[in-house]
Amino acid sequence: MSVDYRVLIGDCLDTLKTLPEQSVHTCVTSPPYFGLRDYGHEWQIGLEQRAPEYVSNLVSVFSEVRRVLRNDGTLMVNIGDTFAGYKDGKFPPQSTSNGNQRSMPVSGAPHRNKKLLQLDGYKDKELMGIPWRFAFAMQDAGWYLRQEIIWSKPNYTPEKVKDRCVRSHEKIFLFTKRPRYFFDGDAIKVPSESGGELKLRPDVWRIPVSSWRSAHFATFPPDLIQPCILAGCPEGGTVLDPFGGSGTTAGVALAHGRNAVLCELNPEYAELVPERIDWITDYYKVPRIEHPRHEAPAEIDDFDLDLDLDDFDLEFGT
Repeated sequence: MSVDYRVLIGDCLDTLKTLPEQSVHTCVTSPPYFGLRDYGHEWQIGLEQRAPEYVSNLVSVFSEVRRVLRNDGTLMVNIGDTFAGYKDGKFPPQSTSNGNQRSMPVSGAPHRNKKLLQLDGYKDKELMGIPWRFAFAMQDAGWYLRQEIIWSKPNYTPEKVKDRCVRSHEKIFLFTKRPRYFFDGDAIKVPSESGGELKLRPDVWRIPVSSWRSAHFATFPPDLIQPCILAGCPEGGTVLDPFGGSGTTAGVALAHGRNAVLCELNPEYAELVPERIDWITDYYKVPRIEHPRHEAPAEIDDFDLDLDLDDFDLEFGT
C-alpha cells in the first residue's frame, strides 16, 4: 500500500483551514507547553502572558482540528505541566540540573510576572495544573474526554529541586467527537505478566525519552506515538499533527502504512522532516519513502479516505 505525507508551513489555524471536513482519521500531537520553551517564531503558542490565554489558543486550534477529524475519529494530546514562579519576568531554573530550559530566555518572560500570575490566582512555586485546565476547557468546547494516559519516563530528566519529588511523567489525553468511535485495542495489546495471552494495554505507558540530534529539541519518542496511531487510525488512513515539529508523527504513521499531514509554523523545523522520517523508517526497519516538497498554505488534494468501519472487525470504545 502506497502512503504519502504533506507538510503545510504556516500558522496551523490557517493551514488547517485548507483541509477538507472529516478528512483525517486521528490527530496525534504535542503542543508547545506553557512557558517552557521559545521556538523562535512571533506567532508561536506557549509564550502567552497568561495561562488562560494559552488554553484558549489551544482550544481554538483543536476546534479547527475537530472540523477536519472524522466523526469516528480520535484526538490524542500529549501536554505537560509547569510551575508558577514569581521572578519579575525572569524564567525560574525549575526544569533541569543545569538551570533554565534549553532555548528559553532567562529574562523578558511576562508570563512569569508576579502580578500576571496573581491575576489568575497562582501562588509562587505552585503547580499550575495546565493539562487539566486544558482538558476541562476541551470538554466545555464539546469534546468527549475519554481517558487520561500517563507517560512514565524511566530515563526522566533530573531537576534542581530539594523540596519536592522529581517529575517523571506527562499526560496524554484521549478526546473524541462522539461516544462511539474507531479504536483498535487489539492492535496495541501487550504481553501479560504470566507471559501467556496478550492483554489490553493499561493506561500507564512506560516509555523512555529518546534523543535525536537536531535543531528541534522536543521530539516525540516514536514508541510513544506508535500505539496512538495503531489504535486510532486504520491502515491506509490519515494521521494529522497540527504541531508537526520535526515530523515524528509522520514518520511513525508512514512506517505503519498510514498517510500523514503535518502543520508547522517554523520553516526551519519543517526542513528537518525528511531526515526525521528516514530515521524513523530505519528504526522500524521498513523501506524509506520518496519525500514530497513542503507546502506553504494552499489548497491540498484529499487522500482516498473512503473507509467503512464495517470493513473492520473491531470493538468500539466504551
